[in-house]
Amino acid sequence: MPTESGSCSTARQAKQKRKSHSLSIRRTNSSEQERTGLPREMLEGQDSKLPSSVRSTLLEMFGQIEREFENLYIENLELRREIETLNERLAAEGQAIDGAELSKGQLKTKASHSTSQLSQKLKTTYKASTSKLVSSFKTTTSRAVCQLVKEYIGHRDGIWDVSVARTQPVVLGTASADHTALLWSIETGRCLVKYAGHMGSGERQHVHGSPDGGVLVASGDQTAHIWRYAVQLPTPQPVADTNIGGEDEVECSDKDEADVDGDVSSDCPTIRAPLTSLKSHQGVVIAADWLVGGKQAVTASWDRTANLYDVETAELLHSLTGHDQELTHCCTHPTQRLVVTSSRDTTFRLWDFRDPSIHSVNVFQGHTDTVTSAVFTVGDNVVSGSDDRTVKVWDLKNMRSPIATIRTDSAINRINVCVGQKIIALPHDNRQVRLFDMSGVRLARLPHSNRQGHRRMVCCSAWSEDHPMCNLFTCGFDRQAIGWNINIPALLQEK
Repeated sequence: MPTESGSCSTARQAKQKRKSHSLSIRRTNSSEQERTGLPREMLEGQDSKLPSSVRSTLLEMFGQIEREFENLYIENLELRREIETLNERLAAEGQAIDGAELSKGQLKTKASHSTSQLSQKLKTTYKASTSKLVSSFKTTTSRAVCQLVKEYIGHRDGIWDVSVARTQPVVLGTASADHTALLWSIETGRCLVKYAGHMGSGERQHVHGSPDGGVLVASGDQTAHIWRYAVQLPTPQPVADTNIGGEDEVECSDKDEADVDGDVSSDCPTIRAPLTSLKSHQGVVIAADWLVGGKQAVTASWDRTANLYDVETAELLHSLTGHDQELTHCCTHPTQRLVVTSSRDTTFRLWDFRDPSIHSVNVFQGHTDTVTSAVFTVGDNVVSGSDDRTVKVWDLKNMRSPIATIRTDSAINRINVCVGQKIIALPHDNRQVRLFDMSGVRLARLPHSNRQGHRRMVCCSAWSEDHPMCNLFTCGFDRQAIGWNINIPALLQEK
C-alpha cells in the first residue's frame, strides 16, 4: 500500500508540473507573437535606403529563421515530455518488479541510460535541422556568385562529356550519345565544327588545344578517334544576365525538358573521317586523354584495360591491366607522365611512366562502390568520386587513407578540379552541381530551378580558369551544356 500511494503521488506531481509548464509555454508563445508582429510592421513601414526587393528578401529570410527555430523549440518540448514520461514509467516499474524493489543505484543507472539515448536523439535532431537551415541560406547566397551565362544547345541526345581547349583558340567540346561530337564558341554558343565519324555513342571528348587543333574522342564502337580542327571564332555578342535572383528551387520532370532538337547551325562544317583511329580495345571505350606533350594518348575501356598509344602511328605502346571490373575513367597529370584509372571494382590505380624502363602502379582502396572518376590536382593530390556518394582527396605520398572525405546525398559523376583555386566541382545523379574546397568544406551549389540549370542527371564538369566569360561548364542527359560564371573571390570570401 505505501508503495502504491507513493507511485500515485509521484505521477500526480509530474502531471501537474507538465500542465503548468504547458500553460506557461502557451502564454509565452502568445506574448512572443505579439512582440514579433509589431517590429515587422514597423520595419516594413520605416524609410530605408535598401531596395524593396532586398528588404522583402531579408524579411523572408528572417521569417524562415523564426519558423525553423520555432520548429526546433517544439521538437525540444516533445522530446523533454518523452524523457519525463520515460522517467515516470521507470520509477513505477522500479518499485515493483517480480515482487521485489530495485535498488536506487539500479534504477538510477537504467534511467540515466534511457535519458542519454533521448539526449542523443535531441542532439541529432538539432544538428539535422540546423544543417538544413544553414544549407538553405547557403544556396540563396550562392546565387550571387554562381550565374548561368550561356546554354549550348544542339545535340539530339544526352551529353556524356564536356571539355575546354587548354590553349588558344579556347573552344568548348561536347561528346554525345547521338554519335556526334561538337565544338562550340564559348562566347556566342554557336556550333563551330561537328564530328560524325563514330558509329557508337561518344563517351568522352578531350580537346587538346594545341596549335594543330587536336581532338580525342572515345566511343562506344570500341575505338577512339583523333581529328583536327581549324575554326574562325565569331565576334562575341553582349551577354545578358540570366541569373534569376530569389527564385525558389523546384523539381522538374522530364516533361519540362526543353525541345532542343535541330538547333545546330546548318552552316556548321562536318568532319566524317578521323586522322587516326585507335583500335585495340574489345569493349566500349569510356574515356580518353592526352599525355603531357600531346605525343601519346591513353584510353580506358569496359574490357578492364587501359591502353597507351603513340598518336602519330596509332601503335599500342602499353596495355595497362589489373582492374577486376570495367573501367569508368582515365585522367593524365597536367605536367608529368602520370595516369590514373578508375573502375567499377571500387579502386583506382596510379600508373607512372616517368621512367621509360619502369612502369610502376599503385592501387588506391577506400570507396565501397564504383569509382566514377579520379583526377589530378596541384602537387601530389588526387581527388576521386564514387557511386557510394563520397569524394575523397588523397596524397600520393601516403595512399593508405584519404586526407579529406566529402559525403553527399547522391551518386557522383565525373568530377573536375579548378587547379589554381583548388575548388572541386561535383556533378550528381540528382541534377545538382556542388562546389567544395580541397579540405571538404562546401562552398556553393549551382542554381537549379524550373528556368535554369540542368533538368536531368549532370554527367560531367570542366573548369576553364582563364576564360573571362565562363569558368565552369557542365553537361547532362537533358541534351545541353551550360556555361557558368563563378565569382571565385566572393565564393572564397563567403567561406
